[in-house]
Amino acid sequence: MTAIVGLARRGTVLIGGDSAGVTGMDLSVRADAKVFRKDGYVFGFTSSFRMGQLIRYSLSPPAPAADLDRFMATTFVDALRDCLKSGGFARKEEEQEVGGTFLVGVRGRLYTLYDDYQVAQSADGYAAVGCGDRAALGALYATAGTGMKPRKRVRLALGAAERFSAGVRGPFTVVALRPKHA
Repeated sequence: MTAIVGLARRGTVLIGGDSAGVTGMDLSVRADAKVFRKDGYVFGFTSSFRMGQLIRYSLSPPAPAADLDRFMATTFVDALRDCLKSGGFARKEEEQEVGGTFLVGVRGRLYTLYDDYQVAQSADGYAAVGCGDRAALGALYATAGTGMKPRKRVRLALGAAERFSAGVRGPFTVVALRPKHA
């Protein structure tokens, strides 16, 4: 349960997330953020706080290669799988390895990684994951082309997710990964 919202625009990737920790019908507001920067990447996770902790504190993300899509689907995913396995998070379901779901931004691009380690990139330049994803995506769609600043769009999308999903709560955290200029 959560809402993680990402937006890529002009080389900058913004990812925002809520603070809900949900188990069954119980909800707590967590102080540990679901969104963070690390080694030239920006991450926002759903699925499990344990997975997020492993990514934040244990993953050593490899330096991106020139063919970024190929790199993310192979080298990055291999490093992620090793991290989640050694941290005791990855599991097998019907002989298939399963991880978790999160957004990751790198080099101005936004990717969604799903629990089967599939790497996706939206043609729209934005994505959302978690139980509030549909409301967030609707808000991002409705504000596209309006001239609204990206950070405001992400916050509005998180607010829509909170309004229409019982598993989403503020406060919201929004982190930007800006391009490095030579």
